[in-house]
Amino acid sequence: MKFARLQNRSGVAALTLTTLAVLTPVALAGPAAASGTKLTHAQAAARLRAAGISWTSSGHCSNRNNRRCTSFTNINSGTIKGIITFKKSSHCAVTITGGTETGHASGRYSHWKGYKVDIAPTTCVTSYIKSNFRYVGRRGDGAAMYKSSAGNVYARESSHWDITYL
Repeated sequence: MKFARLQNRSGVAALTLTTLAVLTPVALAGPAAASGTKLTHAQAAARLRAAGISWTSSGHCSNRNNRRCTSFTNINSGTIKGIITFKKSSHCAVTITGGTETGHASGRYSHWKGYKVDIAPTTCVTSYIKSNFRYVGRRGDGAAMYKSSAGNVYARESSHWDITYL
């Protein structure tokens, strides 16, 4: 058997296995692959609504460029799938309080880039996270972090759970 390390145009590394002149590509999974595609606000809202997930906005709006709004514009489909899976697994009522709108911290896996949502910290939600995910320490801002077996990180901020879906 012969292995070759290749890189595609987007810079994602891949391994190929050559056996008897047959090439079989094996892509390395990572956050970029898991995040899925970018959704419009309407597409994400329809999926959330169908799953029984609600959201709230202090400004009663969905403008991505207004920090008082809750927007899903350019959210990753994997993030929407993740929060829907969380609701189904936990059997908790889930209310999103933050999406991709401006006003959140920047970074590689930020709200703006579609990897995060904030949810209301109900007793059911908090109990489920603490009982089912592994405590992994505190972030630089002091938020307690819990990690799911899928690698998603749930950080308990002062007024909500900040969830990163990779």
